Amino acid sequence: MSWTRTLLAALAVCVLLLTGSAGCGSGDARQQGADGVSPSPVGKVLDDTDDQGRHFREVGEGDAPEVGIEVQPDPDGGDRGWGVRLTVRNFRFSPAGTPERAVAGRGLAHLYVDDRLVARLRSPDHRLPAELVPRGTHQVTVRLYADDGTAWAVDDHPVESTADITASEAETTPAPAPASTVSPAALSAPGTRFRTGGRGSPDRGGKAS
Repeated sequence: MSWTRTLLAALAVCVLLLTGSAGCGSGDARQQGADGVSPSPVGKVLDDTDDQGRHFREVGEGDAPEVGIEVQPDPDGGDRGWGVRLTVRNFRFSPAGTPERAVAGRGLAHLYVDDRLVARLRSPDHRLPAELVPRGTHQVTVRLYADDGTAWAVDDHPVESTADITASEAETTPAPAPASTVSPAALSAPGTRFRTGGRGSPDRGGKAS
């Protein structure tokens, strides 16, 4: 009778294996995040890194996020800084506290001035303080990152866009005038001149030159 019990036990195991797929399916559903996004890997993590040592996450061009950047002097004028405006496609900014995992088309932007990281952005608008842009010509670059810290990339190039700006102080010396006619309005205050341009555009910011 022992062989009969063994045979019955083997049949029971086979039945469990055949019907276990439903249980496995429910297990897979539980592994999905609260937002319904699959935790499966996105793209391919490359050995290449950016200047901060963050690995590139390669995705196909059709699925890749895009970014453009525009930098203008503060509308109030003077030395109040610069306004930065980002234009993105196939991308949405993650709020603070988002889990550190890569999700297609999601993350944050890093802002650089002359390859120096100055801000991490979770929205398309930012004010760049004047003290971060001293006199001279500078490159302001925005680069898109996944929430796990990898840089979105296409064809081994990070998804980024760059604008050139030039800031200079006007060295003006007012001519002497009688004390009775001098007023604060007669003295020239330092001004700021600017030039904006860009390598990359809102249409194809993902392929930096």
